[in-house]
This record gives sequence, C-alpha cells and structure tokens, in this order.
Amino acid sequence: MKKLFLLLALTATTLCVLAQGDVYERSKTYEWPSDKKVIDKLHHWQDLKFGVLMHWGVYSVPGIVESWSIVDEDWITRDTTQTFQQYQDWYFGLADKFNPTKFDPAQWADVMAQAGMKYMIFTTKHHDGFCMFDSRYTDYTIARHAFKDNPKRDVLRHVLDAFREKGFMTGTYFSKPDWHSQYYWWDVYPKKGRNVNYPIKKHAWRWEQFKQYTYNQMEEILSRYGKVDILWMDGGWVCKQNGQDIDMPRIAQMARRQQPGLIMVDRTIHGEYENYQTPERTIPETQLNYPWESCIPLSDDWGWVPRPRWKTPEKVINTLIEIVAKGGNLVLGVGPTPEGLIQPEATERLKKIGQWLNENGKAIYNTVPTEQYQDGNVWFTKSKDNSKTYVIYMLDENTKLPAEISWSGHQPKQGTKATLLGNGKKLSTRQKGNKTVVKLPKRLKQQSFAMEIEE
Repeated sequence: MKKLFLLLALTATTLCVLAQGDVYERSKTYEWPSDKKVIDKLHHWQDLKFGVLMHWGVYSVPGIVESWSIVDEDWITRDTTQTFQQYQDWYFGLADKFNPTKFDPAQWADVMAQAGMKYMIFTTKHHDGFCMFDSRYTDYTIARHAFKDNPKRDVLRHVLDAFREKGFMTGTYFSKPDWHSQYYWWDVYPKKGRNVNYPIKKHAWRWEQFKQYTYNQMEEILSRYGKVDILWMDGGWVCKQNGQDIDMPRIAQMARRQQPGLIMVDRTIHGEYENYQTPERTIPETQLNYPWESCIPLSDDWGWVPRPRWKTPEKVINTLIEIVAKGGNLVLGVGPTPEGLIQPEATERLKKIGQWLNENGKAIYNTVPTEQYQDGNVWFTKSKDNSKTYVIYMLDENTKLPAEISWSGHQPKQGTKATLLGNGKKLSTRQKGNKTVVKLPKRLKQQSFAMEIEE
C-alpha cells in the first residue's frame, strides 16, 4: 500500500495535467446574461480580481490526484498489483480514514484574506461523489464517516461562515458527474471512461433518478447554507450536447429562486448558464471583452500532496498582473491538508503575495483593461473612472530591476510625475522619441511594481 501511495503521489501532477485535455478548453463564444441582478454581481466579481479555489476530499488522505485515478482511461497509471475494482474499493474506502481533527476554516479564511484574495470557491463534491456537506441524499459524505462525531462535521457550513466573516464573495464548486452514484456509474455495467456507464435511452428511469439526485444536491447547497454568490459546476461532458441532459433550465430556475442574482458557471458549456469562462492552467493569448477567470493551482496540483512543486510568489504575482491587464480574474488553487489546515509552505507564499498587493493593489483591484495593455515587461490597467492609468512593471524571476524603464503609449500629461504605489514616491518622467522613460530609485525592492500616472 505504501508503494501504491508513492506511485500515485508521483503521478498526481501528470494526472492533473492530462485530465484537462478537450474537457477544460474554454468556450469559443460568450453569451451575456439578461438578468440585471446577475449582471450587477458579475461586474462586482470582476472588480475583485483575485480568489481562491479549494479542493479538499478523500483524495487528500493519501495526497493523490482528486477523483481521476478511479477512471479507466488510457492516460491514467495505476498500481498493476490491484484490479480496478480493488483499487476503486480502496479509494472509496478512504472516507473511513478522512478525519480532519484540526479542521480550522477560520485559519483558511485568515490566510486567504492576508493573501489579498477577495472571493472563494469551495469544492462541495468532486467527481468521486464524496460530499463535503451533510447531504440528505447519500451516505457518502464527510458527515457520516470518520468525521461524523465532530461538531464541525457539516464542513460546508463552517467554511462558508468563516469566509463570510472576512467579507469574501462565496462560491461553491459542484461536480455534475458522480462516479459513486449508482445512478451514474451503475454496477450492472462495466465502467469505461468518465461518462455514464449505461445506455440512457434504455434505462431512462435510472437517468431521471440521476437528474433528480443532482437537482436535489444543488438545492441543498443553495438553500441550507446562507448566501452563495457563485455556483461553479464542473464536469463539462455531462451536458445536453453530449447526450447527458440534466435539465439545466430547471436547475437554473431553482438556483436563482434560492439565490437571486447567482452567478452560474456551467464550465465549457456555451450559453446562458456559463456566466463567466474558466480557462484552466492557462491565460488567454489576448484580451477578452467578457467575464473570465484563469484557474491555476499554487503548486502543480489542486489538492494537497505530500511533495508539492510550489510556484513562487513572484510567479503568482506576475500571473495575476497579466490576467488583470487582459481583463480577467485569477482563482488560485490551494488544497488544505488531510488534518484540515493550510500548511506553512502555502501560507508563507500567500503572505508574500498579499504584501505585494497591499502595496500595489490599487493597480489590480477595481480596475478596467486598457486597449493597449502591454509593452514588453510593462503592463497597463486603468481606474474605473478612467482618470488614472496604472503602469505595472513585471520583473522576470531571477533578474534584477533595470536602472530605468520605458514604454510607448499611455504618455503622462506634460509636467506630471509617476507615483510609485508602494511608497508614494514621485518619479520624474521624460520623453525619448515615442517612449516614456522613468529612472528608478536605487533602493527600490527587487520585485514587480506599479505606478500611477495621469494621461
């Protein structure tokens, strides 16, 4: 078993990357919602810029890729000393070992607030079907296994409450496929791939049961846990276009009845229920003129793994700069430990990101993109009233700041100076041909930085 854990831990990154494939490509077009409450909430969400996406479930116990290792697809590597059924039984049985006795959602919220994050998305159920809330419709929930006697066993309630207390916009991730449910993966048929494993037309009653099960669980999340701002639905292969119709119009009607103005994100499914797009692990090549969010993990993995390869704070900051200049948001994946905490290695990196945002956040939060958004290492945003332009210099990792920087376009008004957001220092500007040139202070921190100018 130890060898199995090691093998899966080593292949977790590969699984995560390969799992995306054709499933998580963003839609090619966008359809604006017509509900004014939804539009208003979308605009507010766009102002926030930076959020966190937390994957936490039975997969956190051994620290392996979430859900995907129980799928029979060619790209997945598993221990060959076990049959598929033996492995699946072991995986589902992790529910009896998932006992996060140090579970502290207040610590999570505090860490993410210090990081400068403004909204959160919590995984209520991943594809493996394990619920991180006390669902009435299944026994496969954290509230009915090893953690059942803990006063915080209804995890979702405590997570949402903790983040609301910090002023976060709250979101709930929900997997449309459910590989534990007999209404989706029925034991009468073999399991091959990620899709429903029985012919829907032949077993229409069973599929209707799955539709109702999915509806019921979404209704639980949206009706029992207070205000929810975002319903972030994953598993884009479960859709009408793929012959797996779960009646999204009915779900949407219920969802907006329970949560007026709810942002719905039916990932990769173009139309009225994909209120913003979610390119995964990527940044679009150019600006997009509609709401979007790059979802990128802090390490190589979404959930906790024992030996992560972390991104540096500088890498995350530069990623955020590019995304915001292109008109998007960044949701950063951070996985709590099996015990229920955000580990020190993550908190250290997140704190540094937050320190940068404390100094330079005026160029990030509540900004709008500009038509010219980049010139080399210089990126641009604007204040919402268009009175200020923010010039953000992106320092590449392992390089030093130059003595001066320059850019074309966004020329300051004659006689005005550039103001460093970090310390308020005024810097003189001069024109050299079609370039604006600014000499940098000698003791400026070796990091990306932002300035404010008036054009």
